[in-house]
Amino acid sequence: MANIYDYSVPKADGSQQSLADYEGKVILVVNTATGCGFTPHYKPLEELYEKLHDKGLEIVDVPCNQFAGQTPGSDEEIHEFCTLKYHTQFPQMKKSDVNGENELPLYTYLKSQQGFKGFGKSPSALMMSVMLKKIDKDYKNNPDIKWNFTKFLVDRDGNVVNRFEPTEDMKNVCDAVEALI
Repeated sequence: MANIYDYSVPKADGSQQSLADYEGKVILVVNTATGCGFTPHYKPLEELYEKLHDKGLEIVDVPCNQFAGQTPGSDEEIHEFCTLKYHTQFPQMKKSDVNGENELPLYTYLKSQQGFKGFGKSPSALMMSVMLKKIDKDYKNNPDIKWNFTKFLVDRDGNVVNRFEPTEDMKNVCDAVEALI
């Protein structure tokens, strides 16, 4: 049976980032977008990275243009945007699909480990539910990534321990990461 360390993701330069390189570390995998209402999540993600990278946190940033075309730029343009606007230091991978026939095998695995559990009850959660019902009436019953900035948390033993939808308060995400460090 596969585990997280059996996967790799393409880097912006075309080489592969093996997740085996992160064995023994806490990993946060997130599909990102540069023109999304959740794009400000880059700020707390970078703060978390700065605070905990030396203690064993890795962030795997997978830009994705599958949700309303909110990441239209090239890999270079995405990197420039993130470093200039949010001063990100964690590496951005190659823009990739997280759903469908061309999805990264890593995402097939992540979704098999942590399915969709809902958006919660916040105003943004209710807005996401209404919007997704128009796109996919059965969205609640499949593990697909619903939107940009869905996050998967992997513990130091390689277990996918949590999935956070983009509507999750970033403080809760940060607290969950810190609890594993």
